[in-house]
Amino acid sequence: MRKKLITTKEKSLQMSRVHSTGGKDEVIIRKLLWHKGIRYRINDKKLPGKPDIAITKYKIAVFIDGEFWHGYEWEKHKPRIKRNREFWIKKIEQNMERDKKVNLELEALGWTVLRFWSKRVLKEPEHYANIIMWYIKWAK
Repeated sequence: MRKKLITTKEKSLQMSRVHSTGGKDEVIIRKLLWHKGIRYRINDKKLPGKPDIAITKYKIAVFIDGEFWHGYEWEKHKPRIKRNREFWIKKIEQNMERDKKVNLELEALGWTVLRFWSKRVLKEPEHYANIIMWYIKWAK
């Protein structure tokens, strides 16, 4: 069975609908943490990289990264990019470099940085909420 090829215009429309904040993955984790009594800030602009969830009391920054945008298994998926290849490779590799830089900046400020892949969070949200809870207990 062949995949339906979509036009550049259709792909552009798809990509324009992807938002950087408030995704289902983030909301699920936030609700789980809230019900466990954890209070946090969302996309705190005072912190490098504006973490998706910033638990300021314990200095824990949580990022839930989209696989495409942040280079999940990059060397495996990089050759699969067919359209606008030069643009996307440059963009994703810049995102990966920025992620490393943000991690270092937050760590230098005494923060613990947790990065999770979006699809994994969606499959096992309770597991990832428990990981965050473990770091909170460790920080106490």
